Amino acid sequence: MSKQVPLYSIEGEKKGEVELPQVFEMPVRFDIIRRAYIASLSAKFQPKGVDEYAGKRTSAESLGAGYGIARVPRIRGSRRAARAPMTVGGFRAHPPKADKVVAEGINRKEKRIARFSAIAATASEELVRKRGHRVPEGIKLPIVVEDEIEEVDRTRVVYKLLAKLGLEKELERCKRRWSHERAGRGKMRGRRRKSVSGPLLIVSTPHCPLRKAARNIPGVQVEPVSSLSVIHLAPGGEPGRLTIWSAKALGELNEVKPI
Repeated sequence: MSKQVPLYSIEGEKKGEVELPQVFEMPVRFDIIRRAYIASLSAKFQPKGVDEYAGKRTSAESLGAGYGIARVPRIRGSRRAARAPMTVGGFRAHPPKADKVVAEGINRKEKRIARFSAIAATASEELVRKRGHRVPEGIKLPIVVEDEIEEVDRTRVVYKLLAKLGLEKELERCKRRWSHERAGRGKMRGRRRKSVSGPLLIVSTPHCPLRKAARNIPGVQVEPVSSLSVIHLAPGGEPGRLTIWSAKALGELNEVKPI
């Protein structure tokens, strides 16, 4: 028998119950979720390489043996060495190559299993708490709100709704840890700050007012159900993100057949 969860209004009051689709009954495959996350993340990597002629724009060539000096390439009319990896201005010994494949591959069926498995993990209170989310005791996950939430166009209305659902501590956690400074060498490499992943609002369409209304709340993210991926559902490769579904978005999962 499928699990029943409460249906909330945009005022945060219970209006009834809804039945979760069969997708939420799938087993949580941590290994496949991790693989799919790495594959999706590596697709964004930018290939890095060096100039093909770096360190080679010189007239240097080796004189060969029999001169009592090292056989490194030397600039014509001079004893200065060039062109070799150990010389000043020479090319690197083992430079990165732009044609190297840096993206990890994954089968389409595995990627689909990972997505459904990550969706199922959002219904586990244990996994959601393990990720660090602050949720009230005894709450049934995932949280489902009526379709009117997609038409909300005010940030303060979204914030009040999340507070009425019992997520005040979660919002405080996101605000406190939002965009904090990274520890380590990453500060010197364009990754100075880290951001926290808070509640994920899942809607039925990408063009809804809620996307703009919620984007200024730290940690809150809005995504349409059609573009959901492991990146959104399991940040860092760890399943169990706190999710809030609109009733219409949840209904679209009924058309999906679990594997």
